[in-house]
Amino acid sequence: MKKIYLLSLIILLFTINSCSVYNFTGTGKIDAETFQVGFFQNNAELIEPGIDRTFTLELQDLIQNQTNLNLVLNGADLSYEGEITDFRVTPMTATADQRAAQNRLTIRINVRFTNKKKETDDFEKSFSFFFDYPADQQLTGATLSAALKEIFERITQDIFNESLAKW
Repeated sequence: MKKIYLLSLIILLFTINSCSVYNFTGTGKIDAETFQVGFFQNNAELIEPGIDRTFTLELQDLIQNQTNLNLVLNGADLSYEGEITDFRVTPMTATADQRAAQNRLTIRINVRFTNKKKETDDFEKSFSFFFDYPADQQLTGATLSAALKEIFERITQDIFNESLAKW
């Protein structure tokens, strides 16, 4: 009886201990305590006001929600900075009378990631994603909000995966 109790206790300890190494976000054990996200200035040729601030906040929120890292203003272990380099609307499909039936909004963001504790993880890379919408709709209001939400969700998750999840 004592052996079964001891074996159960050992298994329980290993299970509890392994939870600190792996988690559902795939980040494993992060050798950092703090992060900072610099303001992602909009340097695209076509400027949509406010998307720079929105993107910066979205990236901060994602990292805070998926890790136990603390957000700081400077001197962080992990640093994200960059700029929005492209905001482009292009026609995607045409109707029989040569008019666009669907448009595509594409946003590209250049990111520089720095890890003070593990410099081999540093990178500079562009991330982009798109949103298709009917050509008879203007890219304003609800259409713009839906486009930015979908694009920023995908790009911030891609940045997270590249920098912390290593997928």
